[in-house]
Amino acid sequence: QVQLVESGGGLVQAGGSLRLSCTASGRTFSTYAVGWFRQAPGNQRKFVAAINWNGENSYYADSVKGRFTISRDNATNTVSLQMNGLKPEDMGVYSCAASPFALYGSSWYTRSAYDYWGQGTQVSVSS
Repeated sequence: QVQLVESGGGLVQAGGSLRLSCTASGRTFSTYAVGWFRQAPGNQRKFVAAINWNGENSYYADSVKGRFTISRDNATNTVSLQMNGLKPEDMGVYSCAASPFALYGSSWYTRSAYDYWGQGTQVSVSS
């Protein structure tokens, strides 16, 4: 079992930056694929970014490429999402998710591919 806790959300002006963290319990977290998803009010969770177990491969939604960077530190069981150039459309509850299995192709971008989820952290962007 893995428990995920997100932190780092808040209110920022458009163009500003935030750094989200996802900290996990469980000694095998370093072998998990991890993703970030965003849920805006009235919408389903949407894929934002993901990273493989050793950090060598990362994946991004087109809307955040060049602005967001996902990284991980397996020594501290932490996956981070650096968000720069924030826009009002980036607002929502950001949740991290983890899969103990290797992901391939479109599964990286699919909610159902991830088995463990955190409670989420709110990101608000004022225009």
